[in-house]
Amino acid sequence: MYQREFDQRLKQAFPKAVLFYGLDDYMIDHYMEVYKTQLDAKESMLTLYYDEWDFQQAKGYLSQTSLFGGTNLLIVKGDKKIPKKELDQLIVLANKNADNYFLYGFDESKTSAKSLQSSFTEKKGGVWVRFFEPNIRDGMAVLQQKAIKIGLDIDHYALQHLMLLLNNNMALCVNELDKLAILGMKVTSKDVDRLVYSTAPLATEQLLIDIFNKKAITETITKLLDLGEDEFDLLRATQYFVNQIFLFHAYIKLNGHVDSAAILGYRLPKQIEEQKAQLALKVKSAALLKIFEHLLEGELEMKKAPATQREVLLYSMLIKIQSYL
Repeated sequence: MYQREFDQRLKQAFPKAVLFYGLDDYMIDHYMEVYKTQLDAKESMLTLYYDEWDFQQAKGYLSQTSLFGGTNLLIVKGDKKIPKKELDQLIVLANKNADNYFLYGFDESKTSAKSLQSSFTEKKGGVWVRFFEPNIRDGMAVLQQKAIKIGLDIDHYALQHLMLLLNNNMALCVNELDKLAILGMKVTSKDVDRLVYSTAPLATEQLLIDIFNKKAITETITKLLDLGEDEFDLLRATQYFVNQIFLFHAYIKLNGHVDSAAILGYRLPKQIEEQKAQLALKVKSAALLKIFEHLLEGELEMKKAPATQREVLLYSMLIKIQSYL
């Protein structure tokens, strides 16, 4: 089910076992907080995040009688799927006792959560809730409520600008509102520009990853340009990224493994190293050569073109790269 339907369910009763997943970490955390508060479970709950996962501990927790008549709220968050047999046992235990609840927040950054839905069916006593990236209207409503709650005087345009600057990441937006509230003054768009660090560099990196994964990119390019990124900055970032992929590609072909320290001179975080290695393995040497030539030709075109035409050239240049992959 989706968020609005889940909100209606909460008005009737709190589901005993819930799978949360999707593209809005803030709302996942928000509903977990609703459970903690409404069930008064902050003192008695058990949380197992990522590498803390332990099935025997989780099972033992839901199997015990709640101390002092409180609530047994089990919250699990991670990016590795819990085996179906274990999931099914936890859902049975959550439904066996009136004081038991099980919330599972699955991080989809590595793999889809779709196969987990079969464990969280109504028949088995569970529900699944999928979240999507918030649109401007929905995101603004959440941020306005937050601003009122913390007594922050911030106008409509400043909130909208904050969402754009942080690429619709609600968790980051809410954290920034808490920081801005410390100022104790009315906050405008200029204050947001002055005090909030843009996520544009992260969005640029994601754009380039999306290019190599042959995903839709026009919306991301538009966002970056709206944030004030220069066409030539995006071109240079693309050239740098392609060069990195080439270095990874060549090193893996020669050595049979990946080592970012040997390739770049510094060690990348493991997840990013593996991501770039996967992209490098997917692309062929001939395709990389064509992309290099295409970027050089595109750079010359952009330098010769009037400023009014550079944006169109950038769009066509980046989209064209995907035809070589």
